[in-house]
Amino acid sequence: MLGASVAALSLGLAAPAHGQASTNLPDPAQSSSSSGNPNERGSAEEARADNAAVTGETTPAQDPTSTDATEGGDIIVTGFRAALENAVAEKKNRDQIVEAISAEDIGRLPDASIAESIARLPGLTSQRVNGRSNAISIRGFAPDFSTTLLNGREQTSTGDNRAVEYDQYPSEVVNQVLVYKTPMASLVGQGLSGTVDLRTIRPLEFGRRAFSIGARGTYVDLGKLNVESEEYGYRVNGTYVDQFADDTIGIALSASYLDEPYQIQEFNAWGYAGTGANGGPPYVIGGSKSYSTSTTLKRLGLQGTLQWRPDPQLTATLDAFFSDFEDDQIKRGIELPLGFNGNPLTNTTVQDIFVTAGTFANVEGVVRNDVFQRKAKLYSFGYNAKYEGDDGWNAMLDVSLSRTERNELTLETYSGTGRGQGVGATDTISFTSNENGTRFRPTLNYGDYNLIKLTGPLGWGGDQILPDGTGFRNGQDGYFNDRIIIDDLKQYRVEVEKEVEGFFRSFQVGVNYTDRLKDLTPDESFLYLTARNTGISDVIVPEQFRLGTTNLEYLGLGPVISYDPNALLDAGVYSRVRNPYGDVVVKSYRVEEKLMTGYFQANIDQELGSAQLTGNAGVQAIFTDQNSRGATAVFLGALPNGAPIIGSTPRNESVDYLDVLPSANLSLRTASDFIIRAGAAREIIRPRLDDMRASLSFGYNIQDPDGAGPALGLATVTGGSGNPELRPWRANAFDLTFEKYFGTNGFIAVQLFYKDLKSYIYNADIEIDTASIALPPPSVDAQGRVVPVAPTGFLNVPINGDGGELYGVELAGTLPFGTIVSALDGFGLTGGVSYTESKIKPSPDEEESALPGYSKWVANGTAFFEKYGFNIRGSVRYRSSFIGEVSGFAANRVRRRAAPELIVDGQIGYDFQDGSTLQGLSVFLQGQNLTDEPFRTSFPQDDRAAIDFQRYGRRFLAGFNFKF
Repeated sequence: MLGASVAALSLGLAAPAHGQASTNLPDPAQSSSSSGNPNERGSAEEARADNAAVTGETTPAQDPTSTDATEGGDIIVTGFRAALENAVAEKKNRDQIVEAISAEDIGRLPDASIAESIARLPGLTSQRVNGRSNAISIRGFAPDFSTTLLNGREQTSTGDNRAVEYDQYPSEVVNQVLVYKTPMASLVGQGLSGTVDLRTIRPLEFGRRAFSIGARGTYVDLGKLNVESEEYGYRVNGTYVDQFADDTIGIALSASYLDEPYQIQEFNAWGYAGTGANGGPPYVIGGSKSYSTSTTLKRLGLQGTLQWRPDPQLTATLDAFFSDFEDDQIKRGIELPLGFNGNPLTNTTVQDIFVTAGTFANVEGVVRNDVFQRKAKLYSFGYNAKYEGDDGWNAMLDVSLSRTERNELTLETYSGTGRGQGVGATDTISFTSNENGTRFRPTLNYGDYNLIKLTGPLGWGGDQILPDGTGFRNGQDGYFNDRIIIDDLKQYRVEVEKEVEGFFRSFQVGVNYTDRLKDLTPDESFLYLTARNTGISDVIVPEQFRLGTTNLEYLGLGPVISYDPNALLDAGVYSRVRNPYGDVVVKSYRVEEKLMTGYFQANIDQELGSAQLTGNAGVQAIFTDQNSRGATAVFLGALPNGAPIIGSTPRNESVDYLDVLPSANLSLRTASDFIIRAGAAREIIRPRLDDMRASLSFGYNIQDPDGAGPALGLATVTGGSGNPELRPWRANAFDLTFEKYFGTNGFIAVQLFYKDLKSYIYNADIEIDTASIALPPPSVDAQGRVVPVAPTGFLNVPINGDGGELYGVELAGTLPFGTIVSALDGFGLTGGVSYTESKIKPSPDEEESALPGYSKWVANGTAFFEKYGFNIRGSVRYRSSFIGEVSGFAANRVRRRAAPELIVDGQIGYDFQDGSTLQGLSVFLQGQNLTDEPFRTSFPQDDRAAIDFQRYGRRFLAGFNFKF
């Protein structure tokens, strides 16, 4: 049965369009069947073949290894055009609304990264992090609203929450990507905005032996921003597929290794200080923390699949994936306290409410040499056994494990002209500010090792007297923050299907159990100079650790001293003093989710005259048991100097609830290749994992501390906490699409969608009784008077709120021009435009447009020419302004409004043709971010005032693939 299904599928997808070209499925595309994927029903291939037969696509089967013209003169399409046609076939023959990407050839997706390929799909876009696209937004929602599967199984994340970071998955080991925009009952692990399924090769469906190798070199035109960084990088990959024992055993192995640099010129403003009455306009830059950042990304990716088919009715599939990922980043720059520090300001130029130029005096800059290192190992295993009986009974068993082990180290070190404020030499700095950031003209030489010494220039941290009596005075000299994260996910699933005659094609019933655990443990320490134990306040960087200077001329700041902070720590120049305070402990959390999902689905297949109605209807019931462990900060006593000792007590809370999720998908297919689809579903996405943490911390907000007002310095307790009792985001969703296909060569579509959110999550201040919290003794204000504590305080907590609406329209298409004008054969266009309107407020006080990840307009397009072995294509991606996530203090993610982006990429290549000496060899040259588009966020009060301005430069890649 399965062999006949594969043959039928090949027949359906090999149809010529208008007698000009037929699609020879590229090797990897034949591995994208339902085999070994728990979210595909066993007879999915026959369903696709049936759908294809209705639209008249079937033609005699062709040899999948052939690349010659057929006897009838049809042209066999390969490469990018064939990848598009395979993606069109997937979209056409699915019963849900999906977008698809197929590999051009073995180990060869159309783009250098998975995220870049996905971001070109209609209604999808990405946010760049460190110059890389690694997070995907679907239909105006942030990445946390979608889920990612690998071969149909949920995956853990290298981030803090649920969103998968796609740079963990080498594009060479992924053979196809499906993005489900509508759910179905048998799709386990679905998201609210969409579900991304990454698929690897199925060797038995691939059907022959193949071996492919590839390599590429990378060049960044920003050059080496830091001395130990590189301009050039590389990646290599290989894939092997084979079958044995009369094609009853199949194996697919893929490996990829990369070592590539990324360079970033970063400007960051602390914010903008009001210089007018009551802190109002005009606004001037309040401070700057800007870096030249160099990242070296190293990743080893290994993937393997073993299939065994002892009988045509039984297939067992074992998948394994491993990623060893290291992101090693050095950041060098200067932190400048300016307007917020009260530095004298003269020679100002003001435009409306924005100070565009001026001079600050008495500036005490802090030279920063910081390290950010993220190391992650991701393991994924899956076993699937599928039985397809000849009596209409099908069954499936699937077991999987996904685990991520991650360390994320932030190491800060400080240097300047003297310890503490008002001690060393100060600077007089002129500046000019605009939408691209601020340029400075200093009078000090920050690259002078005799002037700029290791120290605590501004006394950050104050006197650190620890509970054991140790510590240091006059500020810390750096900070060590290592975040240790474990993310573990196990799934167990069984399903039975019965095929029947009539309106319903089959019925499925199944149950899935998911157990997920995410654990964060912080390891934080103060850094201080070891020489301070002998009374030395400042240390000149030893000669053997000097790395020259780093050029900050793009900021106008000139050179800064440079060294390796890890080397100084390892050599004992710095010592670590563990931070024992409760505010560290309460950052930790341990969240566990246990989900029991039962589902029933009826699959529809009914002829209606010359048309065909296909689809499915069903329901999921998800029983959720969530448990969260954390800590509550408590007052333990006071040090001799009166400083409070804050400790913590364990906190453990749990909750359970039920979600019932009905869904229906209908596709009316006509003989003229026109399809009308409709979908309706109840959708959910579970809360962010860090929002569910059972942790509570607090502090004092002293009103009127100078005693001028009637309150005489009332102290209000403020704090923050997670909410272990959070319920999911929930929405009722409706989709309607109109699609016109041209065989499998191309299509045009109008896709309408509407989501009515019944519940969403936002942060709110809730009132608490301060008598119920173990507080430090009453505070003392600046005049030495006791400050009374208010009887009530406020905690900022994520809660479930009322909903909102999000709706939009997507126009999408793939048009090979040769199907219209034969003289244009080889030319084509693919892409889409989407408009999304949001009526969702992230919190009651925010605007609707402030929904994270939301862009009103998203557009992408690729123009291509591919013929006679030549392939040329240019691509653009545009998204309007959006709320993006950037790295804030202590590696925490903060949200800021980002400016619109237009990214331009291009590629040119040549595939040596059959019969040539170099048959099987493909060479290419790619250019990414060709217009050097920056990432920019701005000050809310004036769009000309930049908060972040980051340049990533242009990247050029040259390489080859060789297939045996």
